[in-house]
Amino acid sequence: MTKIIYNKLVRDKIPEIIKASGKKPTFRYLNKQEYLEALVIKLGEEYDEFKQDRNIEELADLQEVILALADAMNISPSELAKAFSQKALARGKFQSRIYLESVE
Repeated sequence: MTKIIYNKLVRDKIPEIIKASGKKPTFRYLNKQEYLEALVIKLGEEYDEFKQDRNIEELADLQEVILALADAMNISPSELAKAFSQKALARGKFQSRIYLESVE
């Protein structure tokens, strides 16, 4: 059997899914700092996947990582929602499709 090296953060049920397929996963639990760093890397991975395949599943993956990052940074969903709302009130959203070309 060929061993495949991944060295990446995966969703919680992935080891179980691998075991159920008859394979043997090797994994460890990350400490808080390692987890935060792995989430930042995962956010980049999910962003790259979304750029390649713009669908609801990839968008949901991005949201999952963002929520996990907030949690890892001790930011509650309500705090994140408040920051989102405050930013929208102060600077607006992206609904008008404004593309700034230059400023003189």
